[in-house]
Amino acid sequence: MFDVIFLGTSASAPSIHRGLPAQAVIAGEYRFLVDCGEGTQRQILRSGIGFKKLTRVLLTHGHLDHILGLGGLVSTFVHWESIEELEIYGGKSALDRVQALLYDVVLPGVQVPMPLHLVDLKPGTFIEAKDFTVSAFPVTHRGSGNYGFIFQERARSPFLVEKAQALGVPAGPERGLLVKGETITLADGRIITPDMVLGDEMQGIKLVMIGDTSRTDNVQEYVAGADALVIESTFLEVENEVARAYGHITAKQAATLARDAGVKTLILTHVSRRYRERDIFDEAQSIFPNTFVARDLEHYAIYRDKPVEKHSSWGEDESNE
Repeated sequence: MFDVIFLGTSASAPSIHRGLPAQAVIAGEYRFLVDCGEGTQRQILRSGIGFKKLTRVLLTHGHLDHILGLGGLVSTFVHWESIEELEIYGGKSALDRVQALLYDVVLPGVQVPMPLHLVDLKPGTFIEAKDFTVSAFPVTHRGSGNYGFIFQERARSPFLVEKAQALGVPAGPERGLLVKGETITLADGRIITPDMVLGDEMQGIKLVMIGDTSRTDNVQEYVAGADALVIESTFLEVENEVARAYGHITAKQAATLARDAGVKTLILTHVSRRYRERDIFDEAQSIFPNTFVARDLEHYAIYRDKPVEKHSSWGEDESNE
């Protein structure tokens, strides 16, 4: 399961109810921050997810509304929070801006107490965890070094308890070894192989996150079959020429991409103050029914075998981290 907490959902400038772009992605013990607009650290506190494990920042691009919050966040990490290290991933143009922001403005002459890594992204997988991978793919927006991200749960074969019981495999370590793909020998000498107790391989959850983009045709292959797609919806179709001029897409284009790419759930963000949320939702939902328009501090739980669940906030059990 992946969880996405929307910390900021506005486009370009904040509104009364929406902060600048930022999302937290929770994947097991891992926590990622995707973009970090101005005011993100306060939203982190309001959300209840805490700072402790939020040690990887993924930048979709280097525009100021997506990175300015890093100044305050890193300052807090340096002076107040105890974290082991901080990794910031992005294209070269984004990292150049981050480098200037952090070392020329926020941290000149400061002894940083933890390793701080700025990692230049290239297309492909850049994080491999036990249960999932994170990959980057190129996105077209104004300037260079723009990326979308794929959080891909690894495929797995379900353990068939009834078959194991029928074969006399005891509950305990033996079953764990079979799940790992190892052959075991029972007390009576019988050899049990993994294929005897494992079902057909099941594709893992796929979450795709795209920041600002001016095209959808060149990302369809990366989005294909996603359980959830998070993407901008800065304009309505009535202003599609304006959207194109500023390097953005419309709610209609986002919905069309989701429909054509076989996406299961569409979550729209980067909402302009010029429109009503209802109008954005209606335009997208008329093309792709399973659409949400995210609001600040909403939490979406993305499962393998059931629909995406929307909650008003992150769980209370996380609030004291």
